[in-house]
Amino acid sequence: MAEQSRISLNQITTPVLCLEEALDGCARHRIPSIGIWRHKVHEIGLAASARMVKDSGIHVSSLCRGGMFPAPTKTARQARLEDNYRAVDEAAALGADSLVLVLGAADGVTLSDGRQMAEDGIAALVPYALERGVRLGLEPLHPMFAADRSVLVTLDQSLQLAAAHNSNTVGVIVDVFHVWWDPRVFLLIAQAGKRIFGFHVSDWLVPLPDTLMGRGMMGDGVIEIKPLRAAVDAAGYIGPIEVEIFNQKLWDSPPDTVLPLMVERFLSYV
Repeated sequence: MAEQSRISLNQITTPVLCLEEALDGCARHRIPSIGIWRHKVHEIGLAASARMVKDSGIHVSSLCRGGMFPAPTKTARQARLEDNYRAVDEAAALGADSLVLVLGAADGVTLSDGRQMAEDGIAALVPYALERGVRLGLEPLHPMFAADRSVLVTLDQSLQLAAAHNSNTVGVIVDVFHVWWDPRVFLLIAQAGKRIFGFHVSDWLVPLPDTLMGRGMMGDGVIEIKPLRAAVDAAGYIGPIEVEIFNQKLWDSPPDTVLPLMVERFLSYV
């Protein structure tokens, strides 16, 4: 059974809220953790965001996102790496458990070249993150995103990339929307062990209304979340569980309706 102490609001679930409003919503609905998106930090600045988080007492489960390494030119790839350095600094200042990396894809870059660029980008970023005590969570996306969002599409790939680096610095983010379909998912979760840096939940609606914006609230779709959560727990992950939902209908709903529903569904289905 899910405990409310494990729930975390990923900010993309209620994107209409600024950081201050999201922290206040977490406090009022007894949500102890938050996954922060970088653009929300940039709206008010890093120093102000860090003070706000500290004053709120809300734990930061992750900062989203870094990565997006593939690009057709060396100049563009260097700019993306420098943005990742800034993301590491932001994660450190906010006290985030990890910086989520979505590895990206780019027009004019083949899948194989994109994967090499992602591998090179991670290798360049690791020493910087290690010096600042920031953990990097590699998040594989569902294969339908391989062309435009992530050359990393399986948990197996993620673990292979992570294995080249210190297990305290590079791990994986297990998002049920992206991995539930994989016939090896339970084996891979067990294999991941202490490299699991985060666990994200939502649901897969049938029919899927949209590839990006089609995630559902837990219980509204077909993902068997509880067995996946049990596997992640058994692997040793005891940290916050983020509810991350891209869904326009939810985005258009009052946050004070979404947040209690999120808690209710978390307690029933996670």
